[in-house]
Amino acid sequence: MMAATLVLRPPFDRLWAGQDPFTAVETLEGQVFRELDGRRTLRTEIDGRGYFVKIHRGIGWGEIAKNLLSLRLPVLGAGNEWQALTRLAELGVDSMRAVAFGCRGVNPARQRSFIVTEELAPTVSLEDYCRDWPLHPPDPALKRALIRRVADMAGRMHRGGVNHRDFYLCHFLLHLDPAPTSDSLRLSLIDLHRAQCRTVTPRRWRDKDLAGLYFSALDIGLTQRDILRFLHGYFARPLRHILRNETPLLRHLASEGERLLNRYQRKYAPGAGR
Repeated sequence: MMAATLVLRPPFDRLWAGQDPFTAVETLEGQVFRELDGRRTLRTEIDGRGYFVKIHRGIGWGEIAKNLLSLRLPVLGAGNEWQALTRLAELGVDSMRAVAFGCRGVNPARQRSFIVTEELAPTVSLEDYCRDWPLHPPDPALKRALIRRVADMAGRMHRGGVNHRDFYLCHFLLHLDPAPTSDSLRLSLIDLHRAQCRTVTPRRWRDKDLAGLYFSALDIGLTQRDILRFLHGYFARPLRHILRNETPLLRHLASEGERLLNRYQRKYAPGAGR
């Protein structure tokens, strides 16, 4: 990341004209969704339009060390999300549109940055949209269309060198205006602050993303045929080739999905942690 980077698009090029954007962004008001020592996320409105604002103030060397000792890659600022959004747009994967981005400072522990994205509304997450499928099955054609679209987006993302690191159904937003149909629907991928961009996505990180997606879809009533339909769309190859060449991945999805489910149940089941 450069020592100083600034991109302002309408309306922020006008709103912050003649101001220090790093100071101006701190004055934005609205509903706060997350408030940590080094990070703030809120929704604000300007001229009747909604925007999401993420402000990073530097996490300190202690937090960086804690993440590394836990074998987690720390999120140092808004640069990850900006880079991922730029790459996804190039790959034809619908996501958020960034209208302001700033980053300054070469010290990773004290780097200040922010990103402002347009609100995607009206939308519903696929997690919520699919929640009642086991009791109220969807239109089969719409279900197949959604599976194909998620598979296509995932395949484009991974082939383009991007891995999400929080790749769950809740981070796919289904647009509701106009109402989705099997012939016309739009999905947007969100929450990219932990995403990584490379020339090629390593198999390890690809498989982690796919295992997370598989885990998040375990309870929505997908059939074996639905899973095969996803694999066909994701790899864009004949199923016989996929089943022959991707056996390690299929085993990994089954075992990792079960592991994630067990961990989730231990953490969130009634009485957990008592």
